[in-house]
Amino acid sequence: MQGKRAVIFANGELPAPQAVLEWIDTDDLLIAADGGSRHAFSLGLKPQVIIGDLDSITAEAKMMAKQQGAGIMGYPRDKNETDLELALEYAIQQGCTSIRIIAALGGRLDQTLGNLALLTDPAWQYLDIRLDDGVEEAWFIRKHATIHGTAGDTVSLLPWGGTAVGVTTTGLKWALDGETLHPHKTRGISNEILAGTATVSIGSGLLLCVHRRSAR
Repeated sequence: MQGKRAVIFANGELPAPQAVLEWIDTDDLLIAADGGSRHAFSLGLKPQVIIGDLDSITAEAKMMAKQQGAGIMGYPRDKNETDLELALEYAIQQGCTSIRIIAALGGRLDQTLGNLALLTDPAWQYLDIRLDDGVEEAWFIRKHATIHGTAGDTVSLLPWGGTAVGVTTTGLKWALDGETLHPHKTRGISNEILAGTATVSIGSGLLLCVHRRSAR
């Protein structure tokens, strides 16, 4: 399963479910983090496994899971990890190097920040892990990234945990050329893609990239 992609459904908000459905492939490993199973089932998808303490899965989703033969990995409610962290660890154990986490943005601010912070684990730095709700995608850039979108999409680059040095961009309306971005400044907020793709490179530090797709 080396290189296979996993799609994890979290229990947050999902403003554009059909947009998400369009890019899910038949060979993706589908994982639901507890109550995230409701999103998977509402899209007509069958998660291979549901992971968590099962305190937020709906009765309907639990019934559908049993009917469809989905695996259930239950954990004690008094645990140190969130359901999403457990789902991420499972996906990585299965050899997935590309992971998309659905419905992990919006809703509770603490959960959103925690979900983002999960992606900064140094052990996962060589994996492509992104949060995506169909409208926005968010991930961390450590060296270089290509952003695929359309003209007018918004791109924000936010230094995480300190300054980001040597930030250079192409394909964005307001170019950055070897600049330093500071966490207490808003220099990297609300840039725009000029055409189909843009690139970002960074000399040192960590950048949170938030790509918001323009309304189609």
